[in-house]
Amino acid sequence: MTTEKTEGTTPGATRVLVLNSGSSSVKYQLLDMRDRSRLASGLVERIGEETSRLVHTPLAGGGESRERHGRIPDHEAALKAAAEELAVDGLGLDSPELAAIGHRVVHGGLRFTEPTVITDEVLKEIERLVPVAPLHNPANITGIRTARALRPDLPQVAVFDTAFHTTMPEYAARYAIDVETADAHRIRRYGFHGTSHAYVSRKAAELLEKAPEDVNVIVLHLGNGASASAVAGGRCVETSMGLTPLEGLVMGTRSGDIDPAVTFHLKRVAGMSADEIDELLNKKSGLVGLCGDNDMREIRRRVDEGDERAALAFDIYVHRLKKYIGAYSAVLGRVDAVVFTAGVGENSAPVRQAAIAGLEELGLVVDADLNAVRSGEPRLISPNYARVAVAVVPTDEELEIAGQTFALVDN
Repeated sequence: MTTEKTEGTTPGATRVLVLNSGSSSVKYQLLDMRDRSRLASGLVERIGEETSRLVHTPLAGGGESRERHGRIPDHEAALKAAAEELAVDGLGLDSPELAAIGHRVVHGGLRFTEPTVITDEVLKEIERLVPVAPLHNPANITGIRTARALRPDLPQVAVFDTAFHTTMPEYAARYAIDVETADAHRIRRYGFHGTSHAYVSRKAAELLEKAPEDVNVIVLHLGNGASASAVAGGRCVETSMGLTPLEGLVMGTRSGDIDPAVTFHLKRVAGMSADEIDELLNKKSGLVGLCGDNDMREIRRRVDEGDERAALAFDIYVHRLKKYIGAYSAVLGRVDAVVFTAGVGENSAPVRQAAIAGLEELGLVVDADLNAVRSGEPRLISPNYARVAVAVVPTDEELEIAGQTFALVDN
């Protein structure tokens, strides 16, 4: 762990490098916050394998993507390779225009409620949270350590997936288990995808031409991982994911809500270990467990061809969405908009249509023609007469991380 002092941002520097470090991958984007433009993006995947690959795309000036193939042994080598590709485009990490590096960190617990400049003590606290985020925080920590070693003089900021949800009231965040046990082991509902829910709820308010504090929104972040949130006046008051990203909606490979006693049953009757049950619920359940596919496009193709397993998987997925829309309508009391985002939410018209169908008494209606339009822009897909707006808002977690990072270091 580096202990060198961060010297600070060069006056006038406006670029932010956003890093999202996974267990075997690193995603990155370089943005210029003067005009919120993207200068470059890239992905290093299969780190540690012989088939490692780096794909780098210079976005300023419309350059073509470049690829590297061959073993990239670790995250340090991955970041150095990414830095080399950025340097080819004149965007190297040694540039005086680089203001900061923003890191996506999945779990910030209760301590980190806003973006935070990373110090040794902050890094230690992120490490202490590993038991409640064993699949994510270790990879995030590796990325932070590597980036700090490469640029120890540069401000580095952690932006936490959980931070947006720390405004949940205690009655929404608490599980109904023994309080002493819960507190001793940090067991509570934290929520995830917070940068997406923050960005999308704010953009939805803009779409409605209202201030965020005047709008109540249900956000449905539907990707391979999926979560819902109820946002009242710009503050999250409820979200579907809990202690881990397993709770809530049906997802690509995760079960979502399930009777906890299923785990005891599998241990006692099937003889499965805790690790085997963990893998079942996180990697072999959800859509892939129901029908063998976790790609909604493929599932819809199979549905259209009369595949009964795919049709059942789709119906279960949509049924869970309806339950959460109804529940969050009750939590909010007044709903101004239901907003779809992320890969499935932005691109699957059948999912949006089916999720809203039958909810007319809640003021929700989808216009079939508007819903069929494909666009990268925020848009309404409900008719003018609808009491509650239904919208599609493309998420931009990298821009949200860059914006929060730059706001912190610029101040």
